[in-house]
Amino acid sequence: MSVFSLSCLTYLGTALAGSTLGLLWPTMRLSLHEPVGALGIVLAAGVAASAVSSVATGRVLPRVAPGPLLAAGAAAVAVALALEAAAPAMWVIVAGAALFSLGFGSIDAVLNVYAAGHFSARDINWMHASYGLGATLGPLLITALLSGGAGWRGCMGALAGAVAVVAAVLAVTRNRWARPPGETAASPGPPPAPPAPGEPALSRRRALAAGMTFTAVECGVESAAGIWGYIFLTSGYGVSAVAAGVIVSAYWAMMFAGRGLLGLLAARLGPARVLAVAVAGVPAGALLMTVPGPVPVAVAGMMLLGLATAPVFPLFTLATGNRVGAGTASAAIGLQVAASTVGSAVLPGGIGLLIGSLSARALGPSLLVLGLAVAGVYRLTLVPREPGKLKSSRVQP
Repeated sequence: MSVFSLSCLTYLGTALAGSTLGLLWPTMRLSLHEPVGALGIVLAAGVAASAVSSVATGRVLPRVAPGPLLAAGAAAVAVALALEAAAPAMWVIVAGAALFSLGFGSIDAVLNVYAAGHFSARDINWMHASYGLGATLGPLLITALLSGGAGWRGCMGALAGAVAVVAAVLAVTRNRWARPPGETAASPGPPPAPPAPGEPALSRRRALAAGMTFTAVECGVESAAGIWGYIFLTSGYGVSAVAAGVIVSAYWAMMFAGRGLLGLLAARLGPARVLAVAVAGVPAGALLMTVPGPVPVAVAGMMLLGLATAPVFPLFTLATGNRVGAGTASAAIGLQVAASTVGSAVLPGGIGLLIGSLSARALGPSLLVLGLAVAGVYRLTLVPREPGKLKSSRVQP
């Protein structure tokens, strides 16, 4: 099995489990005699652990081979799910969520750092598309298990078994993951390279801050649209529950398909051109969700938003070394992954407060403001002076 196939398998397997808590929580909390709002404690523990893990992994990766880190991360996820399946009380669920996120945060950082150094624009998009596929299949699997009479503990156990298989595969193939050229277990990597001619004259610190801001806001936009899209359509536009569910599913499907198709396009036209168009498409989609009009206009906006956000994070990650220097790319990607985790949780939470105070249609203007911020940060601080200069930092293993 190739390293690329292993990357896709790892993302798909961990996404199966990561996308199911919302479906299982209603029965979990009744079994544990907890209120609905207790889920917030679980999510907070997960976000904090994932952010810490991503940052730490990005810093140690130049000194540690990626294969063992991935195997250990997947093993941690499997153990966390097994603990939750046998949890006698809420505190075990919280501890399991933290362990799950520690493992997944490490996996997320390793895969993105490795992909930025070894994969093409097409491959890194397909790798992220595999996560979308797993996130789509996970709820379907749990729905089938629950319909067949399995309880939430049985579902957690099945997910633990699936991830354990992935961890075993990663353990067996741990030596297939090559180090970036010039890095050894005793060396943190080559010294930072000077900015290439034609690139913005930014200090690395400013470039890093801009990159973290960009990924946090962009990932917050795509997460918020998926989380609040159902209420936006049903309460804001009077769409039926069934139709709204189909539309939200189509939004995620657009992200999955967009990463595959636009990854191919990026391989032909270059990552910079596709990334620039995608970034511009984010506020355009949000604008269609904001302007007064019939339901099809709002739906078209959601579909455009899903398509536009699909390749942004993978392509942006791919060029991290060009912005901050090859020697600091691992740490920078770890920080960007952590920022994306925080943004995906905090920004949808803030938008939820606005929706509660105003109306469901507040989602459109909120996404428009954030989309304009994404485009502004990219255009003012991150875009190269010459579009053709933004290229993959990929090296041949």
